[in-house]
Amino acid sequence: MSYEYKKIDRKKFELLINRYRNIQSDFLKNFNVDDIFSNSKVYEIIIANELDHILIPGHSGSKDAKDESGRIYEYKHYKESSSNHTWTFNDFTDSTIEKLNSCDFVIFAHIDDSQYPEKFDWYYQVNGSIVSSYLFNATKKIMNKRNMINVSRKNIENLMNEYKRKIKNKKNGKYSQWLDKIYSIETKLEECANVKNLLTSNKIWEVLVAVELNHNVNSEQGGRLGAHDAFDEFGNFYEYKVSKTNSWSFQDISDNVLNKYIHDSAIILAVVDKINIKVVAIYSANPNKVVKRLKEKLAMKIEKFRNEGKALNRLLVTLTKGDLDLINAKKIF
Repeated sequence: MSYEYKKIDRKKFELLINRYRNIQSDFLKNFNVDDIFSNSKVYEIIIANELDHILIPGHSGSKDAKDESGRIYEYKHYKESSSNHTWTFNDFTDSTIEKLNSCDFVIFAHIDDSQYPEKFDWYYQVNGSIVSSYLFNATKKIMNKRNMINVSRKNIENLMNEYKRKIKNKKNGKYSQWLDKIYSIETKLEECANVKNLLTSNKIWEVLVAVELNHNVNSEQGGRLGAHDAFDEFGNFYEYKVSKTNSWSFQDISDNVLNKYIHDSAIILAVVDKINIKVVAIYSANPNKVVKRLKEKLAMKIEKFRNEGKALNRLLVTLTKGDLDLINAKKIF
């Protein structure tokens, strides 16, 4: 896998980001929904726009939308370009599965990203209680550390007794004009920042940090370069952790992940303001000290769970502001 560093035109980038800020501000004013560029939120907007739904404010843990009758919807989606053509439920618990009973329907959406802009072209609509019942039984045998389950089309058709429903391409949904504004600058911003899939996951926040550090964000997943979040013009690699608070989560910290961190030039811990779309602070930490601290905190967590008679299902550790001195972190922005 190869990569090419591209110096970013800061003036052009700032002009484009300013347009994003204006879109988000306008969207918040009109629909009381903020942070529309995190966690693939744009796909929720696309789905709600096609189905004439009303977005519900919030991100992880909250329901996604409702209709004019007040019925509540949970959205799941996958993109055609994805290697995994199933809908994923991450970090499930008995509680989160049970909560689906309070949801009228779950929308299992397919996004055709072979064209631009991406199109929401078909979906399954399944009663929330049916999905909850299916997951409750199907997850009993799940042993992976992340508590993750994939739901396939076969699962839905054969076990949930639902069918594929076609939808038309809605031209004038309530969110159409805002989606058009996003599309009008997304490709320009990706070209300017030398990155792909800007609105997937939390990529935009990594880009904001990278611009301040004269780095490029890695668009690819997997492989030598895919193991790292960003790189500089000298070929150095960096791990990014971006949060809206002074708390940074390290998930699935296996030996392989920790060994990968050792080969980074630095671990970058950043704080961003997701409402105003700007970087608040950036810390650069010594990878060896970060790994040492992660191992210490993980050992303490394992011991705590053991003493309480609980099973530790996921190897997740959070570094906080109090850890910055211990990992020799230096504030660089």
